[in-house]
Amino acid sequence: MHLEQRFAFTWQRWHASRALVLLPIGLITLITVVDIQTPETVHLGPLLVIAPAITVAFGGAWLTGLIGALAVAAQVVIAVFRGGLITANHICQIIGLAILSILAVIVCLVRDRRRAELVQVRSVSETAQRALLRPLPRRLGALHISSTYLAAAKEASIGGDLYAVARTGNHTRVLIGDVRGKGLNAVGEAAALMGAFQEAAHQHATLPALAGALDRSACRYSAQFLGADDEIQEHFITALLLDIPDHGSVVRLTHCGHPPPLLISRGQVTSVPSSPAPPLGMCGLTHDIRTSHTFPFEAGDTLLLYTDGLVEARDSSGTFYPLEERLTLLTKCHPDTLIECIQRDLLTHTGGALRDDAAILAIRRTAMTHTGHLGGEPIGSDGHPMADLNRR
Repeated sequence: MHLEQRFAFTWQRWHASRALVLLPIGLITLITVVDIQTPETVHLGPLLVIAPAITVAFGGAWLTGLIGALAVAAQVVIAVFRGGLITANHICQIIGLAILSILAVIVCLVRDRRRAELVQVRSVSETAQRALLRPLPRRLGALHISSTYLAAAKEASIGGDLYAVARTGNHTRVLIGDVRGKGLNAVGEAAALMGAFQEAAHQHATLPALAGALDRSACRYSAQFLGADDEIQEHFITALLLDIPDHGSVVRLTHCGHPPPLLISRGQVTSVPSSPAPPLGMCGLTHDIRTSHTFPFEAGDTLLLYTDGLVEARDSSGTFYPLEERLTLLTKCHPDTLIECIQRDLLTHTGGALRDDAAILAIRRTAMTHTGHLGGEPIGSDGHPMADLNRR
């Protein structure tokens, strides 16, 4: 498979450079003809080095070597017409051109090797990142869930933003958070918190207790992997914890310093009021005052959860992305469509360049006919309709 990928990569590069290869060939031909026609006091042969030099920009080692060989051959032709191969000037030009062509080939080999290593590293990185931030199930209990993750770094799929869901009986618990900082430390903290959530969500009856468990887990991770106390104090995780029962029309929320969710209900967009508590991972700098409260969430309503990379994204003039304003135009959208529209609109607003990661979740409550059924369709243990399981 590796050889097939390398062959495909080489073929694509050759296909893309077919037109460009005419440029160095044309230069070789032009320089050769003009040098032969000019007086003997004018020497244009040394300019032939331009041909392999520019080929490095778009061609591989084989193409660069071929162009270099053509340039050396052209220099030999010039020597034959301009005094013979035995003159010291022509011999030096031929040797110098051959050496420079070989150096150009070596540059291509080193570049292609590093490029192949980078492709392999990125492939491994993307696989690891997908394992850390698994796609959420589209259906859980009475909920239809759609999500996306927009990484600011082009070479990354995820960063310090995170989201996760867990089923506990006939409830769905949701976590969305944002680790302060960037790089591998942020990814490691996000992965540790998501793992802790999946375990602690089944062990604590209330959201404040769950938040306390996650807070202690974040502190243990910081103490073990970050080390210095002053460095630990600079790391924390803003988060929202939600508990959504399959039956009823309310949601319970614990707010840990994260942007509040937006509720789309009956064509209106409102920010869910809440009392923010300290973020997770503050490690005893503040006493635990986390509470939970409820707000209405009826069938047909949609909750939008997001990280601050969405609302703090700026356009070229420095204007923040107007999320609530744009949502008023999307109140009737299905969660999948809603996420797609926000993602497309955000990238248009920022010109395709994000300064911070952005995680977005859209959760819609749908009517349940009875326990274990969603809209009359049986639901499997993983939250997918049984019809989907049968098809798989």
